[in-house]
Amino acid sequence: LYFDEDDRLHPAIQNSATGSGSDVAQDNTAQDNTAQNNAAQIDASLHTLHHCIDQVTRMTENLRFNTAISQMMTFVNEMNVRDVRPRAVMETFVLLLAPYAPHLAEELWERLGHDHSLAREPWPEADPHYLTTETVTVVVQINGKLRDRIDVPTTADADTVKEQVLASEKIQQWLEGKTVVKTIYVPGKLFNFVVK
Repeated sequence: LYFDEDDRLHPAIQNSATGSGSDVAQDNTAQDNTAQNNAAQIDASLHTLHHCIDQVTRMTENLRFNTAISQMMTFVNEMNVRDVRPRAVMETFVLLLAPYAPHLAEELWERLGHDHSLAREPWPEADPHYLTTETVTVVVQINGKLRDRIDVPTTADADTVKEQVLASEKIQQWLEGKTVVKTIYVPGKLFNFVVK
């Protein structure tokens, strides 16, 4: 199932490849690449979903309803750009949506193929496995001005991050002919060069 640009729910249609000889081999290779891409998108969807579950649950418990809705909007925006929207992910999201838009959630629940109300369904729980990330985006600044962003492992120390930052072509251009006076690293967030 997927939502189109008009927010209508549609069943996903996948045609199986038919043919003979090299056409089938090319189709199998394309299917393998598509399968790998789909698996990566499904994993990313699960990370997005469980992050949304965690945030919406905490925000709802703290009566921060506007920020919970904002988190759900972020989820919808991230899912809209994906080619693959797993049914289980969408069903779980509908459960999160239910307290905020009960009539819409019931309609979506029915369109997802359920013949009973979602009111008796349990509240989703975030899986801690999907809440952790292996990489984090670090903002790279020179004299306090944004010059690049790099993805580094979450466990990377300052020296490792500095090596990766200095390997960036953008940063090399900005540092060319300048003297680095000081470097500032805020773990997992920012790397700043002070230059003259």
